[in-house]
Amino acid sequence: MTDVEITVRGACRTSHPAERGTVSAHISVEGDDAARVFAAVVEHSHLARTSVVALHDPEAGPVTSWVGQDVRTWATRPWSQDGAQLPLVHHARTDLRVTFRDVVALGAWLTEMSTVEGFGVEQVEWTLTEAREEELTRTARSRAVADARSKARDYAAALGLGEVRVVALADAGMLGPHPPEEPGHLARVALAGGGPDLALVPQDVEVSCEVDARFTAGPPA
Repeated sequence: MTDVEITVRGACRTSHPAERGTVSAHISVEGDDAARVFAAVVEHSHLARTSVVALHDPEAGPVTSWVGQDVRTWATRPWSQDGAQLPLVHHARTDLRVTFRDVVALGAWLTEMSTVEGFGVEQVEWTLTEAREEELTRTARSRAVADARSKARDYAAALGLGEVRVVALADAGMLGPHPPEEPGHLARVALAGGGPDLALVPQDVEVSCEVDARFTAGPPA
């Protein structure tokens, strides 16, 4: 009996509580006076940036990094329901991206900013530190390889074959076509009441790995 080739995909998914929360926010004002709109955004963005600077410490936090964009301005001329063109509406906007290492401090900052005119949140992205993500990725890779070997052994045993021998290992999809993978899971923000400040409940961050492996197995020894 000749050796049988067995090709499998091994996978591992693991998760860890989020260690960083990055807020993508903006301050946007509109009105009929271009100068007033611009001045309002400059004033309110100064308040936001001042509060961030006071919390910023790359090592200790609670804000580990932040970036703010320049103020952008533009104008639109809306139309009425009757089809008449209305006066110009002037817009001004600046964006802010702030990374917190403390979820409680993040909730408190969002509560403080909610009183600032024109402040809005695009999203809060939950992530891990670089060191933690590398650690979990290494673990996921090792477990994915172990999963592939376990599958191959099960198939070999079902065929009455002996121990499997690996002949190829690659990242998923590199040994041949496979069904499309499911889309990655996006972290979302859950809100919980119960205090004067906004209480954020971060979702665990998932780290996954998939590998393709090719084995051969022959008759039992």
